[in-house]
Amino acid sequence: MEITSLVKQNTELSDKFWASGGLKSKFRAKLIDIAKKFYEDLEVPLDALKDITFTGSLANYNYTPSSDIDVHLIVDFAKVDSDNRFLVREYFKAVTSIWNRTHTITMKGQEVEIYVQEADEAHYSTGVYSLLSDDWITEPKMKDGDVDRELVNKKVISFMQMIEDVEDLYLDKNYEAAQESSRKLMKKIKKYRTAGLSEEGEYSAENIAFKYLRNNDYIKLLIDIRNNSYDKFMSTNGDPEKKFKIYLEKGPDDIKTYSRLNELERYQRKIRRGHRRMKRRLIGMGGVGTPYFSKPSYKRSRSAPPGFGGS
Repeated sequence: MEITSLVKQNTELSDKFWASGGLKSKFRAKLIDIAKKFYEDLEVPLDALKDITFTGSLANYNYTPSSDIDVHLIVDFAKVDSDNRFLVREYFKAVTSIWNRTHTITMKGQEVEIYVQEADEAHYSTGVYSLLSDDWITEPKMKDGDVDRELVNKKVISFMQMIEDVEDLYLDKNYEAAQESSRKLMKKIKKYRTAGLSEEGEYSAENIAFKYLRNNDYIKLLIDIRNNSYDKFMSTNGDPEKKFKIYLEKGPDDIKTYSRLNELERYQRKIRRGHRRMKRRLIGMGGVGTPYFSKPSYKRSRSAPPGFGGS
């Protein structure tokens, strides 16, 4: 992804949260409490949680009024299920997406966002603070005005994932949840863009991220889900039989306990839906080769007939 905007550089860490080189104690205690409550509700092994970190732009010099408080739970996936770490990864992606969609916890006007990070996963942020040990793991350093491509890239990919999770709700016929989630997410994206425009103008990182999502049809996808889920939900409003069918197909409102069987089934559904999404991402995020003169199709090509091409 080519990022051309400059991300704001501040001369000091945010005095809302930082004092004398460390995180203010009241915020540290509250973030630990939020993270531990989230983790304990999942009913996975407690000893798999290795650390809780505060990272992202608010642990750095490139924060803005729209920056999230990024809290990472560092987890040893092998202690959850050593034979199926990819299912554990999918499970944690699902529960964090649900939590981030359904909770709006703010501190000093900044929204808390949770992410589960595998213990051996590479993390490239230049500011990482351990909440448990109350000390820097990676202390941030001032930059000389270079473009922070990683920050914009991270936010774009994060929004893509959230939009695709809302799409899953719609495809699973959970129209009421899709309607609510799409509206909430659209509001979040607009707030993110507006803050960037007011601070840095047309070439802000937030505005470039929004334009990327818009130009690659992610905003259109979210709007379509919002509109279509409303139509679907309202269309069944007067038909108890149809509404009861949707209710049965919805399943639980959230995901709590890790189950290999349930996660495998959910993962297989996601793989079946993944072809169009991967094509959409590759076409949008590619930068090599001849440009298209017309918008390419994202539909999957037909399979060749049996025996085609010889044995």
